[in-house]
Amino acid sequence: MAELSVIWLRVAAALYSIGLLHAILMLVRRREQLFRVALAAFTLGSVFHFVSIMEEGMLNNRCPISNFYETLSMCAFLVAIAYLGVHWRYKVESLSVFIFPLVFVMALVATFGNPVTALDSPIIKSVWLVTHVVLVLLGYAALAFTGVASLLYLFQERELKSKKPSRFYQRLPALGTLDELISKSMGFGFVLITLGVIAASTWASMSLQADWIRQPQIAISFFTWGTYLAMVCLRVTAGWRGRKAAIMSVTVIGFAVLTWAAHAGLQPLLFKQ
Repeated sequence: MAELSVIWLRVAAALYSIGLLHAILMLVRRREQLFRVALAAFTLGSVFHFVSIMEEGMLNNRCPISNFYETLSMCAFLVAIAYLGVHWRYKVESLSVFIFPLVFVMALVATFGNPVTALDSPIIKSVWLVTHVVLVLLGYAALAFTGVASLLYLFQERELKSKKPSRFYQRLPALGTLDELISKSMGFGFVLITLGVIAASTWASMSLQADWIRQPQIAISFFTWGTYLAMVCLRVTAGWRGRKAAIMSVTVIGFAVLTWAAHAGLQPLLFKQ
């Protein structure tokens, strides 16, 4: 990608990050006051995004979808425009919890087509890697709470339906309490894992340059994050609670276990002398 085009795209990604902040506050604190600010920043970001795409296209005299990063940038822009159109017509605010993080991560990854060489130092790489590992471990801890609460919810629901609950059932929290625990731990887990994916992408782009996106571990990580994002979206927009949310949580945990197994090779890099 052209240097000036990447600069405009980075400005767009920075503006999109306010939408990510809005989604985080929605999940963690259930606050919607930031939506208007986030929507304005998201709209302005789409303008800079459009400038980036036009700059790339006119400079190379072609449609800027010739490689992965250009295609991802174009997809992010089209998703952003589609959401703005839907919101203008239907005023669907809850969908922003899904769209804002998705567009931000796609735009951010697209900027890694031209890595920042000034950040190419062993110390900075090590900091990004340690940050990624810490955030992901905390995210997995929150996801583990989500999984345990989900399994207890499913068990308690089955005991209620049997009409002959066991003694263990009497010691379990109420279904409402478990559902609230699933919601809170899910929100915190999503925030931590999202930040972990951003840190991992930054580290990988600096360490592996253009080849980082071709690594199977990276693809699995983004797939797991996308599954987690879908779970959060279904809970916020479609009202998935109770049994559906519990089953979805267990599914995401399964993908998270596969992701962690695929990234086992990070440990030697982390503790390398």
